[in-house]
Amino acid sequence: MRKRVVIIGGGFGGLTAAKKFHNTDFDVLLIDKTNHHLFQPLLYQVATAALSPGDISVPIRWILRKSKNITVILGEAVKVDSTNNKLLLKDGEEIEYDYLIIAAGARHSYFGNNDWENYAPGLKTLEDAINIREKMLLAFEKAERKFDKEDVSKYMTFVIVGGGPTGVEIAGAIAEISKKTLMRDFRKINTKKTRIILVEGTDRILNTYDKKLSLRAKEDLEKLGVEVNLNSMVSKIEKNKIFFGNNVIETCNIIWAAGNTASPLLVSLKTKLDRAGRVIVNKYCSIDESPNIFVIGDAANFQEDEHPLPGIAPVAVQQGKYVADLIKKENNSLNKKPFKYVDKGTMATIGKAKAIAQIKKLKLTGFIAWFFWGFVHILFLINFRNKYKVMAEWIWYYFSNKNGVRLITKSNNKL
Repeated sequence: MRKRVVIIGGGFGGLTAAKKFHNTDFDVLLIDKTNHHLFQPLLYQVATAALSPGDISVPIRWILRKSKNITVILGEAVKVDSTNNKLLLKDGEEIEYDYLIIAAGARHSYFGNNDWENYAPGLKTLEDAINIREKMLLAFEKAERKFDKEDVSKYMTFVIVGGGPTGVEIAGAIAEISKKTLMRDFRKINTKKTRIILVEGTDRILNTYDKKLSLRAKEDLEKLGVEVNLNSMVSKIEKNKIFFGNNVIETCNIIWAAGNTASPLLVSLKTKLDRAGRVIVNKYCSIDESPNIFVIGDAANFQEDEHPLPGIAPVAVQQGKYVADLIKKENNSLNKKPFKYVDKGTMATIGKAKAIAQIKKLKLTGFIAWFFWGFVHILFLINFRNKYKVMAEWIWYYFSNKNGVRLITKSNNKL
């Protein structure tokens, strides 16, 4: 009898696992809340009007169209009944499984201050990115119509909370679009005077990178006009105002990039979770109470050298391949080898021709790192159309300094 594998999440980990079951003797069901796979490393470029949503997303059904044993459904898993090997969806449907792979991803965390989300949106989904893009562009439109200097200042001040890769990339991108692109578009305001503030709670940005690379990233941001505030903890956020350290900044534009929390679905597993709500998995990416349940990617806390692996795409991809191979071997304990992450390097971009890359002992900065970053990201996009469009947009921007998607489309955006 054919075994059934249910995969929750069509991100890097879930999709990689699904593809490993291509036309095998397993029946696979992939469940996702959206109908598309999102290339999340470039999501900030949608949020800052550099790319269109379709440039970094592809329908999941299209990706898996040749895998006749894989079914895709649009739905949201809300509870796992591990005793009876059943999964409950939000619409009430129950789904049985022999093996379950949970790759449900994460959402931004406000560390118990959930009301801050109303004033400081995070960036995890296409909808988040489009909302941030609309709000950013609308802020300049509103500033153009204001006469009071304080009102103009509020609309032309952007505060990004969190000095990790997402925060750094957003800060650099907003600096470039405001100081190099939009200055040609407005008559009353000088967008070169846009104030961009990056707030980080530790003593350096990109603190998982080598210290010299972190310092170089900080210097590159400051050259773009970004104010980098270190050792600054946010104490309060309210409408048009943020408090951090000894600072109170009046602004209509706050973006949250400071933390993640795992899917609430994981609570139903009744196993040990960490402070971020991630499942503390064993060396086989599964849980001891239910060896047929695997948790990967942002949903998992996999300890390596007494530290959890970072929530980045390469980790999810490698874990997806690993658990799929393990299941295909019918989880045979005699052939089991623990998961081992192979670190192939990390990269972050700050702006045009500005990036850092850390590949084992090799450390790159500037144009070379930026070119390498671009090459790797284009390489890992799903299909040729996306690769071509993203490359064309980047080449156009490199020579023209013009972002191509400066569109406000939502009808509820009123001046």
